[in-house]
Amino acid sequence: MDISESQKKEIYQLIRECGQQGKKLAESVFEVSQKGPNDYVTSIDRSLDRLLTSGFTRLFPEDGIITEENEKSRDRYWENYPRLWCIDPIDGTTDFIDGSTSYSVMVGLLKNNQPIAGWIYAPVFDKMYYGGKDWGLFQTIGDGEPQPLAVIPPPPPNPENCTIVLGDKDQKNYGNAIGQYIPGAQYYSLGSFGLKVLEIIQGRAGLYLYFNGRVKVWDTVGPLAIAQTAGLVCCDLDGNPIQWTSDTLDINSLTHKQPVVIGWPEYIQQYREKIRQAVLQQRQALNLH
Repeated sequence: MDISESQKKEIYQLIRECGQQGKKLAESVFEVSQKGPNDYVTSIDRSLDRLLTSGFTRLFPEDGIITEENEKSRDRYWENYPRLWCIDPIDGTTDFIDGSTSYSVMVGLLKNNQPIAGWIYAPVFDKMYYGGKDWGLFQTIGDGEPQPLAVIPPPPPNPENCTIVLGDKDQKNYGNAIGQYIPGAQYYSLGSFGLKVLEIIQGRAGLYLYFNGRVKVWDTVGPLAIAQTAGLVCCDLDGNPIQWTSDTLDINSLTHKQPVVIGWPEYIQQYREKIRQAVLQQRQALNLH
């Protein structure tokens, strides 16, 4: 990965320190503003964004760095950096605002338009999940020693009992339609995109589906690097791999145009086409694109 052991330790310390600072700041009054419909940002997001940017700039001065809360940084995505760090200071901001535990600090490394490493830190539990291609997967609690991250397959696919991670809005729009094709579909959700992906890696569900049309590169690079290392399939409804190229992203916002399907290979094989048909049918009924 061309990252030294000392740099890996500094990355870990930087992300953890920022996450713990955010957790502490959440105990006092902070500002909340709205970037768009149901899209919130806090003064803590922006503070952590600056700290992470400064830290990664110091560690990797020749690499590109883009962050969620620095709109100007998004231009760097198209400047052909061989390596690009994608940073989300608080993933699951709504949960953070509400005092929930389901938020995280996320960092992902993109190399030649492919995710090769990711870090997902849950401040409330002081737990870090990280790893990537040709590296492996690890988890650490507090300042303890890294341990291998257990990759746990869910029970074999069963159309009469199929647990799916599906966000609240997608449940509202597509839950019933998917249930017509998969009678045993059962849904649950939590805030952070990264923590949802970890639910699949740890076998608590077989699939994570995202059709909301708002997920951006700093949401996906780290979690999908970890998911792919775990052996999960990351594709769209047509079975095409998730991409980070100009034809699959909105140029200005860096939003993914592809719907996202993440799951165990046997679940993808058995259910992807059924889910595609259900979503297409419901979009036609709701006149959605």
